[in-house]
Amino acid sequence: MPLDRAALEKGCGGSLVTADQLCGRELDRFRAALAEGRPVTVSCTLQAPLFDEIADEVGAEERVAYAKIRETAGWSSEAARSGPKMAALLAAAAEPVPTAGTVLMESRGVALIYGRDETALAVAKRLADHLDVTVLLSRPSAIPPPHRNDFPILKGTIRAATGHLGAFALRIDDYALPAPSSRTQLDFGASRDGATSTCDLVIDLTGGPPLFPAHALRSGYLRADPRDPAAVEQVVTDASHLVGEYDKTRFVAFHAQLCAHSRSGITGCTRCLDVCPTGAIAPAGDSVAIDPYICAGCGSCAAVCPTGAAAYALPPADALMRRLRVLMRAYRAAGGERAVVLFHDGAHGEPLIDALGRDGDGLPAQVLPVRVNEVTQLGPEVFAALFAYGAAGIRLLARARPQHDLASLHRTLALADTLAAALGYGPDLVRLIETDDPDALAAALRDPPNGRVAVAPAGFVPDGGKREMLRLAFREMHAAAPAPVASVPLAAGAPFGGLGFRTEACTLCLACVGACPTHALSDSAEKPLLAFEESLCVQCGLCAATCPEDVITLSPQLDFAAWAAPRRIVKEEEPFACISCAKPFGTRSTIERVMDKLRDRHWMFTGEAGESRLRSLMMCDDCRVEAALNQGFDPHAGPERAKPRTSEDYFRERGNGPLQS
Repeated sequence: MPLDRAALEKGCGGSLVTADQLCGRELDRFRAALAEGRPVTVSCTLQAPLFDEIADEVGAEERVAYAKIRETAGWSSEAARSGPKMAALLAAAAEPVPTAGTVLMESRGVALIYGRDETALAVAKRLADHLDVTVLLSRPSAIPPPHRNDFPILKGTIRAATGHLGAFALRIDDYALPAPSSRTQLDFGASRDGATSTCDLVIDLTGGPPLFPAHALRSGYLRADPRDPAAVEQVVTDASHLVGEYDKTRFVAFHAQLCAHSRSGITGCTRCLDVCPTGAIAPAGDSVAIDPYICAGCGSCAAVCPTGAAAYALPPADALMRRLRVLMRAYRAAGGERAVVLFHDGAHGEPLIDALGRDGDGLPAQVLPVRVNEVTQLGPEVFAALFAYGAAGIRLLARARPQHDLASLHRTLALADTLAAALGYGPDLVRLIETDDPDALAAALRDPPNGRVAVAPAGFVPDGGKREMLRLAFREMHAAAPAPVASVPLAAGAPFGGLGFRTEACTLCLACVGACPTHALSDSAEKPLLAFEESLCVQCGLCAATCPEDVITLSPQLDFAAWAAPRRIVKEEEPFACISCAKPFGTRSTIERVMDKLRDRHWMFTGEAGESRLRSLMMCDDCRVEAALNQGFDPHAGPERAKPRTSEDYFRERGNGPLQS
């Protein structure tokens, strides 16, 4: 493959020194580079095990990064123009990314094989030497009894299943033990419902509906159609190795204090609950809880979470955006133009790109591939930042039959496209490519986007949480826009927007302030007022649902002027001063409204005594109690209640006597 010396030097900095066999006879040059103590980027992954071994010998494994420039750039029909891309890929690979945490999963090999026929028994025989096996047969057919009970065989149907590798819990109906006297076929005794069982593995060979949502992503749950010998064979192989301790990535870092799910029993934001494919997220009081043992790492919750309570950790959003910043800056510095960023995963996208490079025309020179754990982890802040950095288009590569539901990703892409079109970048700049065919991928990338790029590409350094990244990326996207507008209306359900207030009906009770989880609504300790900061609003609706006067409405939009402005005062009143001690409390309009409603309309506030009691309404809590004690007022000593009228009273008033039987 050709190497563009000038482009590589401009994009990566410094002078370029080339070699023929850094992984062979010139391997000492790699050792010498490690000895300098600086980070080292290796531009080929073919001999990564060799380089890792050498780095491990000197304790430098954390200083070595890899960039694959052969299959992604050098092996291409446009290789001669791929120098800027190579420089960008090398520079981005050197950007450090923090490692994600893990949780420990332990399996002791206790396996439940759930089936209907002799396939389950055959699998159990093969696994009995590796695992502690129990067979559960659901509505079994005529099965010859075994000559020897090497493992328990039971009858039952699983009605509910929870858990994960090492910690499954099952509820079983129609549970029964086999009769020892079974002769021609397995006979079972009396059955009962509501039995429970725990195990480390569940091997489902029933061929029926799966026990879990997104079952292929549930650790420790293995499923195969008993009529498919190849699938059964794969399950046997996989199950035999699931004994021991395993570190599972903690894909999502959750911050409950930022969650806008609920307040005071009123439900607000449910975006993460709506998109989680595995059922790993559940309500937990005012917030939600994410089970890291069940989470499969799709990242949809983090992508749609408007507050940053759910933050993807592989890598964090700010780390990914810093890598994108380096990528785009190096590409421009090396002379590259109109970059199209292609996001892909490792399991599906990388082999597809490799096949295109080895057996096809390779990727176009302006297409910069970026590997992520899952394309569903990408949120609107990533796309906004890329347009601000000067990208001409964005593409995402997904499977033709995706493992995860892509509905939330489609909504995120629609939001990004809406903003890009409204700000003058152009329409249809963010696309999802769903294919398993390298040729189809090549065809989808053949026509470059026709939009406009940023007038003056941004250079901001991302740092902070998700919401901070959103505010920063949107502001920079707007500042770099070819045709900026003040505000962009968004579809209902969008996580950004303003609030409408019927201020004339607002009593400044401030219930909305107490309900707001992001502090977009606030008050003041100095005087009665309600303030609103639009950049903090996530349109959860808790304020509108809590307001007793029903004066708040949601307005989904992205108002760039409001996002750049400080909080605005929605309503403000002078406080009412206590007529006894002058301490401010409440608002004048509220006190006057209460007095108007009670004067001459309630026995407590009528007559001469009522006037003094009205004065107590103009006092603070302390003075009001003192006044009530001094007056000797008993609020329960009201006028004598009228005697209830009976049927005898009715007939007496009409001049008739009581009814005679």
